[in-house]
Amino acid sequence: MLDNLNWWEIGALLLLALLIFGDRLPAVIGDGLRMLRNLRSMARNATSDLSKELGTDIQLEDLHPKAFIRKHLLSEEDEQAIRKPLQGVYDNLRADVTGVHNELKDVANAADLRSNGRTSTATSGTSAPAQRASYDDAT
Repeated sequence: MLDNLNWWEIGALLLLALLIFGDRLPAVIGDGLRMLRNLRSMARNATSDLSKELGTDIQLEDLHPKAFIRKHLLSEEDEQAIRKPLQGVYDNLRADVTGVHNELKDVANAADLRSNGRTSTATSGTSAPAQRASYDDAT
């Protein structure tokens, strides 16, 4: 939590807290710690009540809707049945994107070679102007 503060900044914050709260600083720290303990116990009670109601073991991390559905409502067979059609679509899309990426790389390399003058277009001793590559030539 305080990873980005150095010792000087922490000391300055403590000095500022002492100036603001004065003699009440120990009471304020105690009240803050008590509030933190109460919040933790409330969260623990809420998760235990929820796990009793649902009849499963629930942790605080499981309260995220996606994690909750994946862990407690779907069986592994249901999850695989949902993933299977989407996995095929994902694989097809990934293959298409990879193909387009490779084609764009080829076009970029070809354009780079032409702009550097590495290709020889000389015919019968005279050089003709290089033709521009169009999108239709690359596809």
